[in-house]
Amino acid sequence: MAGPVHVERTRVAWVDTDAGGRIHFTAAFRWAEAAETALGRSLGLLQEWGDLPRRAVEAEYLQVLRFEDEIEVELRPERVGTTSVTYAWEIRRDGEVCVRGRHTAVHVDGQGKAAPLPESMRRALATPS
Repeated sequence: MAGPVHVERTRVAWVDTDAGGRIHFTAAFRWAEAAETALGRSLGLLQEWGDLPRRAVEAEYLQVLRFEDEIEVELRPERVGTTSVTYAWEIRRDGEVCVRGRHTAVHVDGQGKAAPLPESMRRALATPS
């Protein structure tokens, strides 16, 4: 699926690192989530953004990232289903992929059960930018 692509630029902050000076593994997921939120903002979807807990997350760490490294996070919807969306993302430093991952968010109703994604969200996430 070719949906919209969002690129978020940032730096590795001190809080993102572990005692060894490398990024803590959870930092990649925070950066991906920040890029996901920015994508939703750019598409005008934040009013519909709340009830999307994670069902699955994964990351492959390919290169070490350290404090103050300048990075970019590129995120795109990989699959938009009836009740969920899977995002694929890469974190790069100087054009080199350092972390590659994906996560799936499921839209839920007030009781926490899977519910159809709002049609406006499905349409926006499935349309290339």
